[in-house]
Amino acid sequence: MDLIRNAIRDIPDFPKPGILFKDITPLLHKPELGPVIVNGFLERLGSHRPDAVLGIESRGFLFGYALAQALKVPFVPVRKSGKLPAKTIGIEYALEYGTARIEMHADALQPGMNVLVHDDLLATGGTAAAAAALAKQLGATISGFAFIVELEFLNGREPLLPFSKTIHSLVSY
Repeated sequence: MDLIRNAIRDIPDFPKPGILFKDITPLLHKPELGPVIVNGFLERLGSHRPDAVLGIESRGFLFGYALAQALKVPFVPVRKSGKLPAKTIGIEYALEYGTARIEMHADALQPGMNVLVHDDLLATGGTAAAAAALAKQLGATISGFAFIVELEFLNGREPLLPFSKTIHSLVSY
């Protein structure tokens, strides 16, 4: 995982002063790291195989789809409000200043499906918890979460624990 850690770039004072942003875009410039990332998730999942991978817009799409392909399961995009064309379900969740809304297609999951929620980075856990809540609205079970980067000092696992105790991250800070 040092290859991944070494490729992640720190951007000070983004998106606002005092924040050290962990930029994963350099991973995309190194195609040899794609399989390292997907295989890292597959190793952590072991024999566990979800029925679908839920990827959170937009960076969760990048490796979430590749992971779903490797697992041979459907990929379900979770998008910002108003971006999906068919009937959707949505949820508002709290941000540091205000709220946001995410949505998914109402027919994307079937009751009883085991879903892996994926995003690029686990910070406070609010967005991943909201995505998990959407999946539960459709009767799915959250089998786990998968992140490339985890910022442990923000305690983002805490809001995820009511959904699943299985939380994988490839690189932690």
